[in-house]
Amino acid sequence: MKNEKPQSNLEDLNQKNTMQDEIIALAKENSPRLLNKFRLVYPDFFDKIANVCPSLKNSEQIFCIYLKLNFTTKEIATYTFVTPKAIQNRKNRIRKKLNIPSELDIYKWFNDL
Repeated sequence: MKNEKPQSNLEDLNQKNTMQDEIIALAKENSPRLLNKFRLVYPDFFDKIANVCPSLKNSEQIFCIYLKLNFTTKEIATYTFVTPKAIQNRKNRIRKKLNIPSELDIYKWFNDL
């Protein structure tokens, strides 16, 4: 019976890694399934964001996913087919909407969420 617990934890970890890989693949493909898949795997993420700003649009939530996944400005621009400058502007708008202080790294804010 003691042997079952580590096996179960290992299976949970493998399943979580598989889900994380699938989410990253969906993000890189700019798939419309990304938002629903992310909500399924990390339901608390959007609850926490909603506490800060309940009026985020779906496109803004998707952008938050890219930030939570620690994608760089250049990577996000590549995956979403826009310029890095447009991504930088979106980061600034999200920062303002979520009241993230300018001296705080936006990636750190999302990781601590």
